[in-house]
Amino acid sequence: MLRTVLRFRWFASRVVSRAVVRVPHYFPLISRLRACLAGLFELPSLFPRAFTRPRHARTVIGAAGAALTLGVALGACTPTFDWRTVMNNDNGYTVDFPAKPGNDQRAVQIDGTPMQMAMQSAEAGNAVFAVGTVMLPDDSDATQRAALDFLRAGLARNVGATPDAHAVQIPLAAGGKTPGLEMTVSGVAGAKHETRTVYARLVVRGRHVYQAAIIADQPLPQDQIDQFFSSFQLY
Repeated sequence: MLRTVLRFRWFASRVVSRAVVRVPHYFPLISRLRACLAGLFELPSLFPRAFTRPRHARTVIGAAGAALTLGVALGACTPTFDWRTVMNNDNGYTVDFPAKPGNDQRAVQIDGTPMQMAMQSAEAGNAVFAVGTVMLPDDSDATQRAALDFLRAGLARNVGATPDAHAVQIPLAAGGKTPGLEMTVSGVAGAKHETRTVYARLVVRGRHVYQAAIIADQPLPQDQIDQFFSSFQLY
C-alpha cells in the first residue's frame, strides 16, 4: 500500500512539473490572440465617440488563455460564427449576432446636442458586428435627419471615404418595413493605416436612431453579411 502511495505521488509530481514548465510556451499564442482582437478595435470613432472595445472582450481573452494553457493551440483569430438571436427590448430591436454580444454606452453630440448611444457588439471572423442606438430628444424630421447625417458621415470619415448611401427597406418584427439607408465603405484607418471595410444600415423610428454595422479587416462572405442585416428588425 505504501509503495502504491509513493508511486502515485511521484507520478503526480511529474505531471505538475511538466505542466508548469510548458505553460510559458503558450504565452506567444496568447499574445497573438490579444493582438488579433485588439486589431478589430483600433477605430474608436467608427461609431463616433462611442465605439470602444466591448467589455466582454476581456472574458474572451481570459477564456482563450485558459484553453491555450490546457493545450489548445490557436495561431490566429478563429473565424467561427455561432449565430444567436438577441432581442433588445429596451431599445426596440432584434438581431442575430455571431457570438455572445457585450454592451456599452457612450456620449455623443449630434448637431450640438449631447446624447447617449447604447451599443451591443460581438466579434467573429476577423470582424465586429454591432448595433448602436441613440434616443433622440424629439422625433421631428429635422432631428431625425441630423442624426442620420451624423452617423453616415462619421462612418465614412473614419475610413477616409465618401458618405455615399442608398435607400433600403428595414424589416419590422410585427410585419412590414420602414425606409432606411445602406452603405458600404472601405479605406485605411488607425495609426497603422490598415484597411477596413464597413457595412452599415441606418434607420430612424420615432425617437430612436439605429446604426447596424459590420467592421471587417477584409471583405466578408455575403451570406454572413446577409445573416446579420436580414435579421435586424425593429419593434
